[in-house]
Amino acid sequence: MAWVLSRSRAASDGGTTKPEPAAKPARPRRNPLSLVVRFVAMVFAFVFMVAFAVVLARLTLEPSPASVDLTHTNLHPGASLKAYLDQPEMRDAVKQIGGNILLGVPFGILVPIIAPKTRGLLRILLLTAIVMLLVEFAQGALVEGRAFDIDDVILNTSGALIGYLLLGRRLSRAVHKKPAAKPAVKPAKKPAKKA
Repeated sequence: MAWVLSRSRAASDGGTTKPEPAAKPARPRRNPLSLVVRFVAMVFAFVFMVAFAVVLARLTLEPSPASVDLTHTNLHPGASLKAYLDQPEMRDAVKQIGGNILLGVPFGILVPIIAPKTRGLLRILLLTAIVMLLVEFAQGALVEGRAFDIDDVILNTSGALIGYLLLGRRLSRAVHKKPAAKPAVKPAKKPAKKA
């Protein structure tokens, strides 16, 4: 029935009534200076990430023949942490635990700047855990004097969480701030032509 009514209305208008085009949302204007600042920030973040990757590779993937008898694979979360804390020198425990946490901090800071789609607590944690798992697998399978340790992955991921919460989230929002959109102006309705 509604179809018949709309057809009869269109016929009475002489078929001249056209649907109104939808108003297009206004495009936000980008300040050229903000684009330059954003580009420079991303380049610096990328350079720091490459430097961090080199440091990470040197710290984790260099063979350590003197440690062959001391290393063992750890698949039980907390076992290495307990061993670190049971050492007679507290300095050694702090060095091991703190060093592994510090290795994860740059991920939490730099990754959201370089790849803003990874911004978000769970995404950062998941990405860091995957990268650190790959590093640990490479250590255990390919590097002499190194072994896979799940506690290292946990500590590195905790470091990424700390870096993200302290700086990464804020820096990423500052670098990738979207310009404010102007409100869309609705076009005035045209009066229908009478037949």
